[in-house]
Amino acid sequence: MALLLGIDTGGTYTDAVVFDDERERVIASAKALTRKDNLSRSVTEASDAALAQLEPGTHRAIGFVALSTTLATNAIVENHGFPVALVMIGQDEKMLDRAGLGAALAGDPVLFITGGHNHDGSPRAALDEAQLLEGVRKIEGRAAAFAVCSYFAVRNPEHELRVRDLLRDKTGLPVTCGHDLSGALDAPRRALTALLNARLIPMIEQLIRAVQGMLEAREIAAPLMVVKGDGSLIAAETALEKPVETILSGPAASVVGARFLSGEGDIVVSDIGGTTTDIAVLQNGQPLLDPDGARVGGYRTMVEAVAVHTVGLGGDSEFRLDDRLRPVLGPRRAQPLSLLALEHPGVLPVLREQAERPWPSENDGRFALRVRSLPPGGEGALSRLERSIWDALATGPVALGNLLGGAFPIGSLRKLVDRGLVILSCFTPSDAAHVLGLQSTWEVGAARLGALLWARREDAFGKAIADSAEAFASMVYEQVILQSGEAIALAALSEELRSSNPAASKLAAGAKEESRSFINRALAKPGVGGLLGFSVKLQRPLVGIGAPAATYYEEIAKRLGTRHVVPRFAEVCNAVGAVAGGVSQRVLVSVTQPEEGRFRLHSALGVEDFTQLDKAMQRADAVATASARKAAEAAGATEIKVELQREIKAATLRGDKEIFVEAQVTARAYGRPRLTRPAA
Repeated sequence: MALLLGIDTGGTYTDAVVFDDERERVIASAKALTRKDNLSRSVTEASDAALAQLEPGTHRAIGFVALSTTLATNAIVENHGFPVALVMIGQDEKMLDRAGLGAALAGDPVLFITGGHNHDGSPRAALDEAQLLEGVRKIEGRAAAFAVCSYFAVRNPEHELRVRDLLRDKTGLPVTCGHDLSGALDAPRRALTALLNARLIPMIEQLIRAVQGMLEAREIAAPLMVVKGDGSLIAAETALEKPVETILSGPAASVVGARFLSGEGDIVVSDIGGTTTDIAVLQNGQPLLDPDGARVGGYRTMVEAVAVHTVGLGGDSEFRLDDRLRPVLGPRRAQPLSLLALEHPGVLPVLREQAERPWPSENDGRFALRVRSLPPGGEGALSRLERSIWDALATGPVALGNLLGGAFPIGSLRKLVDRGLVILSCFTPSDAAHVLGLQSTWEVGAARLGALLWARREDAFGKAIADSAEAFASMVYEQVILQSGEAIALAALSEELRSSNPAASKLAAGAKEESRSFINRALAKPGVGGLLGFSVKLQRPLVGIGAPAATYYEEIAKRLGTRHVVPRFAEVCNAVGAVAGGVSQRVLVSVTQPEEGRFRLHSALGVEDFTQLDKAMQRADAVATASARKAAEAAGATEIKVELQREIKAATLRGDKEIFVEAQVTARAYGRPRLTRPAA
């Protein structure tokens, strides 16, 4: 019997399951709180709790370990991450205005270096190495990693490779090259993808090292693999180099797991975690892939992924009032007050003191606390005020009123939050569930005090928001129903429009906005609204998964007019999906004709010229096949098969003469994860 261990690390919980590969069933499962400052503890607690349910010594039969995580997705959604320096070769500052690249930099340093290539792979300008080294010297201490993107590097990567080697030699820091992540044209999006990848490397490394340490301590000699955004698996070593491929890893694993656990092929899957809700559609048992690349947190990357609609809404979403004093949840995650008080009992007296004060304050029921240690290079990236706030939080959570009542501006605190170093604690849907008796995991008293503090605040009409803690908690519960239902309905509408007209992305966006008000009216409780009533019906069953799903999704499905499917082990669905996937790697190479009679092959190996098209295409097939097979082997696959696909573009001239323009060869290598079988 070969056993598989699946682990999923989310923003709130870390889940573990033990899966019997022969019987295809879950035989043990467990959950533990995710501690970003101590991921090793989170992984160990969840895994040990699951392994403890087995017969002694059975864990030695584990054949492989698979890991899925929402940490990368959450980091992008919440604008968290480590400081990164972006090196742009042969490009200027105008490039930062495209693909959201400037916004993604968020103040991190960028170096513009002379160099780059033309579309045919020939040098555009010589690489200015002295300019690079001088720029690196000036930003020393301000970055934990580098991202490198050269003009037309997918046609000739030599400048990216040279800069990578120089940076590694001079700094010892991780370096990401754009051409390693995608073979498609679009320099701004490739630079964005490289930037996000570099920013995620330290975070994913912490997680993988934590899992590897746990396995070594328990003498589990099994290969470790990580779920990619398309639901397939890669070796942990590959994930360390390309962590951006793990964005939407958690959602992809949830889709694979939902298909396996529900046994249904045509469904809408909605995975609600602590930070985000991820919605995907399965058709004939297969998840739909996003043809334009994964979109997360408003950024369109070049990562192949399941078509997931991610919104910043979860059990730990921050409750707030918008500019018009309307209730809103998310997109930022907060530490629930009930959890904060459980881990830091000194918070309860502070909440009581705030509740006994005769007047409300906008910072009542709000705290700040450290969530992880400073990364390498992190101290140099902090301003004087940011460092002062960091020091003030050294001994534990501090009430926001006390922290900001001194000389610390909110902007400096927000920067620490954006870096993922500090988290705010305030009222969340998890707290509302505690007040309403739907959850009793943490400190109910803190949740009730938080609800009372909110209830006495004034709405847009100058009236108290609610007349009791229960009434306020019910309002937050209803907000989860409304925002979740809206997100699911809009995701279904988007997929409906895209499937009927693949080029209708702008139409889909416009239709979604026009439909939003009608959908909200349809989702409202009976009796709420104007003269006209509306209804909405989801035509496929809704599979709600994730820890908070049981609390909300029966009501959400009811308002969407569909059937709610709650599979067994839905609360650990991502961990199940992690072990249910296979290994798949894609490689893209292209052939161009820079001049008549000369055909140029472009690949990660460089450029090669041929005088005959058929020879160039044969070589393209061979390079793509070998590269894909090698990538699949490195990703941990066995029993590898390779599929080839050619796309040839030609133009017709006068006289019906056809000339070759360009060809792309895509090789997909796939196989099963390599298992370590137990000794006989």
